[in-house]
Amino acid sequence: MRATTIHAPFDMRVEDVPDPVVQEPTDVVLRVLRACICGSDLWAYRGEAARQPGQRIGHEFLGIVEAAGSDVTGFAVGDLVVAPFVWSDGTCEYCAEGLQTSCPRGGFWGSVGSDGGQGEAVRVPFADGTLVKLPAEAASDDRLLTALLALSDVLGTGHHAALGAGVTKGSTVAVVGDGAVGLCGVLAAKRLGAERIIALGRHTARTDIARAFGATDVVAERGEAAEAAVRELTGGQGAHGVIEAVGTEQSMRTAVAIARDGGSIGYVGVPHGSGTGLDLSVMFDRNIALRGGVAPVRAYIPELLPDVLAGTIDPSPVFDLTVGLDGVPAGYKAMDERTALKVLVKP
Repeated sequence: MRATTIHAPFDMRVEDVPDPVVQEPTDVVLRVLRACICGSDLWAYRGEAARQPGQRIGHEFLGIVEAAGSDVTGFAVGDLVVAPFVWSDGTCEYCAEGLQTSCPRGGFWGSVGSDGGQGEAVRVPFADGTLVKLPAEAASDDRLLTALLALSDVLGTGHHAALGAGVTKGSTVAVVGDGAVGLCGVLAAKRLGAERIIALGRHTARTDIARAFGATDVVAERGEAAEAAVRELTGGQGAHGVIEAVGTEQSMRTAVAIARDGGSIGYVGVPHGSGTGLDLSVMFDRNIALRGGVAPVRAYIPELLPDVLAGTIDPSPVFDLTVGLDGVPAGYKAMDERTALKVLVKP
């Protein structure tokens, strides 16, 4: 089969790799119908996150079960399923608590020795604890299939950020970051009942999506100018909840500065210097809470799935470029150069 591999910074290749097979009785083999490139994949692409030459990549995908191990009870050949970006056994204490990302037997797609999602097929360990079944008819609905793909990461991650930010009905929320996760944070905040949603972003194509997703205001400034703009919009107080979806020093400094006293920050941007943007004495004095981290999207899929199926929420607009498998390297380049927001892959 063919799959995307990374060999060095900016060196992505689509190569022949061994076909996945059932290795354990709890495995399934999944034929990938849809995958995508994540903003967090760009850290490896740019050489800021270490990878071994030839390592597989990609952690967002859905597809059809092609083979199932003898102990798999929840799925059969032919089922349409979505995979969260972490596999988990579904039986440990963390899984029972809805924190599948801490499962001792879990792991991340594209880690050393595992399959990546940006390929033709994937071996899925612990299928019963990992996968979620989708309606078979969705396979013939291109828009719906694309929306359902967002359940594998960005929609659940945006929801995790909104929960961390303490979004409640009638609250004011600010979203730092206009990438796919930030935009899904806007969607999640709207779904949870936020009355005012302030999106921080400078790219009109992205802030237009933010408005369509429920943003009531857009702040194009950065740094101190952005802080002042949010303060002005909120009568000098700041936002009850702030979603931090970037992970840099500047984005975290902005998040802290625009939070209302007694407010909360939900952080889901993969940390790349964001710790230096935190001033605990300021957070202490102003009673600002910080909560977030890697999103246990497997816990959120059952809650979010009905709304996606009903069309109540539609994250599909975050995918603004579609490529075949051979186009994945160009897709990385487009996202790195910010000419694409999020690249959809149709193997």
